[in-house]
Amino acid sequence: MCADSRPRTVVRKRLDLDQGSFDRLLAWLHSDREQAGRKYEDIRRRLIKLFACRGCHEAEDLADETINRVARKTEEITESYSGDPALYFYGVANKVHHEYLRKKPAPPPPPPLESDDAEREYECLDQCMQQLASDSRELVLQYYHEEKRAKIEHRKQLALSLGIGINALRLRAFRIREALQRCVLRCLGQAMAE
Repeated sequence: MCADSRPRTVVRKRLDLDQGSFDRLLAWLHSDREQAGRKYEDIRRRLIKLFACRGCHEAEDLADETINRVARKTEEITESYSGDPALYFYGVANKVHHEYLRKKPAPPPPPPLESDDAEREYECLDQCMQQLASDSRELVLQYYHEEKRAKIEHRKQLALSLGIGINALRLRAFRIREALQRCVLRCLGQAMAE
């Protein structure tokens, strides 16, 4: 990335970094400024993806917050940190994510359903489950099987049996659950209209 390139200026404003902090951050990432710029953009893109995969609606803001925190520490860690700087960003991102989860207000509990409403919801869920492909239906049923520690072990075994990583399993289950929720809401909407 060139010293006077437009994207860096836009990023600096969004990140709220002064020129010195930004320059130190780039120097830490790579001695060649252009290579450092590419590495920076790659890290930011991966941070956004990481937060988005964890269900954070403010993924870009959280990525920028992570970069701001690392940039403020760059002078301290440059001499003592060894290894890929990207890994340091991911460690800070985990802390930012935990803070985000603590600050995020819990959604209010749904109002208690009347027995007719509960029955309608279960019918819609059953209909939507039947509409899923058999492998997706089996995956979601297996994913939500067990409780507490047994659930964790069961999910590890499920990921292993599918030949995928645990994060890929989480993402698949999340996407299936989202599709089910949309389907159930559509079904309930149709039932209300009748």
